[in-house]
Amino acid sequence: MRSSLVVSFAAACLLVGAPAASATPRDAVGGPLLATDGVVVSSGPGAPSLPAGLDMGSWLVADADTGAVLAAKAPHQRFLPASTLKTLTALTLLPLLDPSSTTKATQADASVDGSKVGLVPGMTYTLDTLFTAMLVVSGNDAADALAEAAGGIPHTVDLMNAEALHLQAYDTFARTPSGLDAPGESTSAYDLALIGRAGLALPEFRRYVSIVRSTVPAPHHKHFEIYTHNRLLTTFRGDIGVKNGYTVKAGATYVGAATRNGHTIIVTLMNARPDFWPQAKALLSWGFRARGLVEPVGTLVGPAVVAAEQHQVRARPVVAVGDTHHKGALLGGDVPPWEVLALASSAAVLVVVSTRRLRRRRSRLSLPPL
Repeated sequence: MRSSLVVSFAAACLLVGAPAASATPRDAVGGPLLATDGVVVSSGPGAPSLPAGLDMGSWLVADADTGAVLAAKAPHQRFLPASTLKTLTALTLLPLLDPSSTTKATQADASVDGSKVGLVPGMTYTLDTLFTAMLVVSGNDAADALAEAAGGIPHTVDLMNAEALHLQAYDTFARTPSGLDAPGESTSAYDLALIGRAGLALPEFRRYVSIVRSTVPAPHHKHFEIYTHNRLLTTFRGDIGVKNGYTVKAGATYVGAATRNGHTIIVTLMNARPDFWPQAKALLSWGFRARGLVEPVGTLVGPAVVAAEQHQVRARPVVAVGDTHHKGALLGGDVPPWEVLALASSAAVLVVVSTRRLRRRRSRLSLPPL
């Protein structure tokens, strides 16, 4: 019975555009129907039609509650991530850093290219302020300052790549904590959905990406206001935020989610035109209408489980943050242990999250860079 259902479902799926790409095992993460360069969607009776004008390089719509992928275009095709990579930065660092701790901005932080919140070298900021600035107004300076606070940019990028491997986001490779264009940096619509869904499982991540307005300290005991650049957060009913980005090479990128009637839909876009908001809104609306009426074409997989014998080398410990970078005592028992699996063909390291952190996750997305 099961095999006949699979055959019937495959026959009912409509592939639009280019023929399916030849799939390696990693290309097929989430299901074989996702190993395509075209559009894949169920064509069952009663299913709503996809919105018109979806001209971006790739996109995906999924039920965030169940992980069911409702429709997608080229979900594993790799593109530059732009500032959507900051979702991975946040997902990696939020469990490791105390938001109430402080750090001083450096000249290097303030001089980073692209979108900045305006950190002042030598001025002290809470990490809560930096997470807010990174996720609300896409501050590349805030992303770099957080990375320095966690042990340095190279170390943080290693942790980000390890987290991507842990999530089975195999299309993703980070070179920067901010998402600025860099050789070899990539992600996919499928991976952004994995990362966004994992982030939404963290209450602190959900809080930061839903902030509409906040303040950042300025010299002489003053503050200035910052406002979200996620247009749907204040205009689309049920929107709970997440992250958008833009560079000339990447085009517009986006991962967003909304909740209605107790159900959450997640949408990702890559290589889109700058004014992608109507398309994102149309796909979110379609997701709510299609949920329960279309057959899933794939699934958002859970984190990978790494065998105990692969836990070989301990990662460099992350330092607590004092008034300057890299100062303070080592983080204690509240921080889960990380271990690294050296990859023979890559400079990336695999950091394995402890069972304690997995339990925590289970119990529990601006001005784009130019």
